[in-house]
Amino acid sequence: EVDFRWIGPGQTPPPADLIVLPGSKAVRADLDWLRAQGWDAVLARHLRYGGKVIGLCGGYQMLGRQIHDPEGREGAPGSSAGLGWLAVDTTLAAEKQLRNVRGQLTLGQAALAGYEIHLGVSSGPGLERPAAWLEADGLRWADGARSADDQVLGSYCHGLFDHPEALAALLDWAGMRGATAVDFAARREADLNRLADALVAAVDREKWRAALGWDLHVAAAD
Repeated sequence: EVDFRWIGPGQTPPPADLIVLPGSKAVRADLDWLRAQGWDAVLARHLRYGGKVIGLCGGYQMLGRQIHDPEGREGAPGSSAGLGWLAVDTTLAAEKQLRNVRGQLTLGQAALAGYEIHLGVSSGPGLERPAAWLEADGLRWADGARSADDQVLGSYCHGLFDHPEALAALLDWAGMRGATAVDFAARREADLNRLADALVAAVDREKWRAALGWDLHVAAAD
């Protein structure tokens, strides 16, 4: 069983096996906010006691050494020190990467699928230990980084947890041995069908026709 919690402003992250830093549209500003919350110290203590951290897209950039925005793409031009747990530096570029990707994690070669949407270009020795190998448009490249002590992983791939194999591999890496693979695409489809069925059962079509003056047609997918 996985106990998943969103942590908001003014809250202190509870003890956990895994902390995930999600994406951001203003990485340097959000990193300043994270530090103002005192979460950098929380993350340092979490790692000191053997916890794992995953950074996705902007979260990945925060885990590196430096974030440079020379053209002011996400705010005032300048540079910010990252959290320093991955040996990478990121420069925000003019051209945004936007593409669907498939590939494999370097954790057990587990299959994954997702998409990239980011301005940053990352470089540095940390890339020699990638988090995944991705493919799109006939190209194949190394993505992200894993720390030398294997406690920190960063990736530009959104949807990293959506593929059943990737999810099971990441949970195993975080300490949940023998995790059962979950097909989130099938689960999402089933949930949408249940919602459609509930809507059909609840809607009074005659009242809608009378109130709006037009026919309302609602159908549930089988």
